[in-house]
Amino acid sequence: MSGETTWSFVSRVAGCYGLDADALAGRWRWVNHRPRHGSGARRADAETVLDTAGRQVLAQLCGVEEEVLARALPSWGREEDEVAGWGTAGMPRGMWRVGGAVVGPVAFGCRLCAARRTGGPVRVVRYAARWERVCVRHTRWSSDADADGVPEHLELHEVPEAVRAQRRWAGVARRAVRAGVDPGEVFGVAWAVVCRWWESALLWEREEVWPRRLHAVAGGDAGGDFEWWRVVGRDAVTFPEVVAVADALFDPAMAERLWRDSGAERPRMLPADGVFCRELGERVGRAWLGPLIAVDYGGPLIAWMGAVIRGRRDGAGQGPGVAGSGVGLGWVDDPWRVRQEDRPATTAALLRSLSKERKAGGSGTLWRSTVSAEERALIGELVGEAEEQLVGLRGAQTGSTADAARRYGRGDPGGRVFRRSVRLAEDVGSSDPPVPAAGAVPGCTSPPARHAM
Repeated sequence: MSGETTWSFVSRVAGCYGLDADALAGRWRWVNHRPRHGSGARRADAETVLDTAGRQVLAQLCGVEEEVLARALPSWGREEDEVAGWGTAGMPRGMWRVGGAVVGPVAFGCRLCAARRTGGPVRVVRYAARWERVCVRHTRWSSDADADGVPEHLELHEVPEAVRAQRRWAGVARRAVRAGVDPGEVFGVAWAVVCRWWESALLWEREEVWPRRLHAVAGGDAGGDFEWWRVVGRDAVTFPEVVAVADALFDPAMAERLWRDSGAERPRMLPADGVFCRELGERVGRAWLGPLIAVDYGGPLIAWMGAVIRGRRDGAGQGPGVAGSGVGLGWVDDPWRVRQEDRPATTAALLRSLSKERKAGGSGTLWRSTVSAEERALIGELVGEAEEQLVGLRGAQTGSTADAARRYGRGDPGGRVFRRSVRLAEDVGSSDPPVPAAGAVPGCTSPPARHAM
């Protein structure tokens, strides 16, 4: 199957011989061990990099010419120099790698599509970008293969808008290519914007669409393990909005509205009731969303808006109100680059964080993963100021350090900063954010807490 990982293909070849994949793996000399998750389970996104002799062995086993395999397997012939430095020359060798480090994101393939091509519903692992995850034929969402313990696919029979969004994305990608912009960069900006909304959605009183979809992809009820399902189902649930936002951000008419909101040739602060944000909310089916996202400062959307406005004023925009490709611009002025702190965490990273948080038993050691970047910066700054002032007490107080800290916290000069930072940290570690009943997912027995990032 096109785009398949080499190890997934080896596993299918072994199945044709009635063998386990591990038995067939003995045909190669491995220079390292197979990658595993922290739990000890084998990673589904494991990839094999073979040297020249190793590729010849695989071609002989499956009876397919190497040129054909090179077109079908993206990792074919990659990192050959690293494998060649191990073992005896001429011996077929292989090296274990993680698929995401060799080619790109790895996802499970649709078993029903695999059955049509191979004659059996075998598991297939393939390289697939995040905008290629919907199987339109069988209405399924392919999950990330690098996550531990996730289902291979999520059913989308009750989320037909996701299938429509997959078809719609093809048009957005074609427009991006014609404008000289990488479609992946356009999708990346839209994905970052919508994932930030997803983190705030628990506090949206009028949100009804995402809870319904989350229940649907969870098989009818996500209340059994709400936090886990909210991580696993995020990309499938938000995919229609991601495509709609990508379409809007690449629309010259929307860029023109943003230009007018900024005051055009007479710069001004972006208004909270701007036409751009209002229409963006309408395009994602939420007419009430505009005022909320207009005041969400510091996120990827406001960064994109600022880059577009600066490019227009500097004459870098390509055409009236069009966000250009960013070629020749700096990092800050490129509208299609997402800052590191704004890039969404992957499903695998979120699940690892959630697992660590649960194992911590409420110790609060992972409080940084539960708050936004702005809150982390504020708390960190306050704690840093308190530490500096505590150091200043050394030698100025009598008694033990603990006694000096207690007097400092009760009312000594500068204690206000220390007390405020302690209260903020306690609030983050001990209290759950309020969840409006209308914005919560029906069927939950208790208000869902914000999941770990």
